[in-house]
Amino acid sequence: MDTARDYARAAASDNTLKAYAKDWAHFARWCRMKGAEPVPPSSEMIGLYLADLAAGSAPRALSVSTIDRRLSGLAWNYAQRGFSLDRKNRHIAAVLAGIKRRHARPPVQKEAILPEDIVAMVATLPFDLRGLRDRAILLLGYAGGLRRSEIVCLDVHKDDTPGSRGWVEILDKGALLTLNAKTGWREVAIGRGSRDQTCPVHALEQWLHFAKIDFGPIFTGTSRDGKRASETRLNDKHVARLIKRTVLDAGIRSDLPEKDRLALFSGHSLRAGLASSAEVDERYVQKQLGHASVEMTRRYQRRRDRFRVNLTKAAGL
Repeated sequence: MDTARDYARAAASDNTLKAYAKDWAHFARWCRMKGAEPVPPSSEMIGLYLADLAAGSAPRALSVSTIDRRLSGLAWNYAQRGFSLDRKNRHIAAVLAGIKRRHARPPVQKEAILPEDIVAMVATLPFDLRGLRDRAILLLGYAGGLRRSEIVCLDVHKDDTPGSRGWVEILDKGALLTLNAKTGWREVAIGRGSRDQTCPVHALEQWLHFAKIDFGPIFTGTSRDGKRASETRLNDKHVARLIKRTVLDAGIRSDLPEKDRLALFSGHSLRAGLASSAEVDERYVQKQLGHASVEMTRRYQRRRDRFRVNLTKAAGL
């Protein structure tokens, strides 16, 4: 039974499970405030809950995507308790459709980090052990179009640690990453750069050499004095904090207030940067990012020429 539970937990990422747990705790607290019980599921109560989330009664209005995610969290939690939540029930579906019709907005996209930006960001880092590590994280994440969770999940070799979801093979022409990512297993090839200062493979080699890492997690913490690498794998939040800090230090988008600059950039800015900057057939970008469709890849291309194919002229107008 314990083994089966472990496999069931592995069906979703740790971040997803944490979000689902928070969704359930919020819903259960809302039910208690209304004098109701969260179990068994009541379509009418869930419909009222969704309306409260959208109207700002609990305690602030949430976006449509967050409400949709909350509903998925409730469905998952009910399934773990042996219940089925019918999202097509009229009490749920009608309320959700009304929320989407009234409150839906285009998705807010994070700013893409462009080539000149990533060069400026790594230039702000020192050449101590932490600087070598963070430089490798930024360059590898950018060149590979990696999610922040994919960066920190890497081990030196296959099956080094139970928490690993990938490993790296360093070759003459570059580095080959094998990842068990959001969409399944995929290989990411990262070629060597034109110069050592911005080459992701060289940065990775430098970090592994000076940190004396030859087994286990690639990206780990460091000692307080910054002279030794620990054995503890970095949390993916470190990547997000690193991006925001170096964006500020490099003066990127200095025309905006600091608060707005911090909100513009996140871990996804690395993936958007690669998709927007790589001047190659978008099929190669799609493969690198691990997208199932080219349409998803195009969402990441902030500088794509949307009028390259002019259907107006093609139609004779």
